[in-house]
Amino acid sequence: MTEPSIAQTQNAASATTGVLVILTVKANVTRDQVMAVMPSEVRQTVQLYVGGKIREWFSRADGRGAVFLLDTKDVAEAHAIMEGLPLAKQNLMDHEYIAIGPLLPLRLLLADPERAQ
Repeated sequence: MTEPSIAQTQNAASATTGVLVILTVKANVTRDQVMAVMPSEVRQTVQLYVGGKIREWFSRADGRGAVFLLDTKDVAEAHAIMEGLPLAKQNLMDHEYIAIGPLLPLRLLLADPERAQ
């Protein structure tokens, strides 16, 4: 078994096209602490949206934070952006970073069907 599997080949060829960031209010943080920072947080996130760095943004249904889809080339760039925001500077939020890219199984549609046989 010296040939790489399809999953290994697809993973090696994947490209990051953005980073999903899940923001969660820290367990010991009060609503008042968050709301005191929100005016400046909102202004800065709107600037990032207008500047093309935030592609999409959503509120979490559980009310504990937000989800951003950033237009960045890697997690390091996304981390730098998020750490510059007021809620992060005040250490009120936890952040989870997930690099995303094209759905790899779609490449199977582009494969040469003759070669697969």
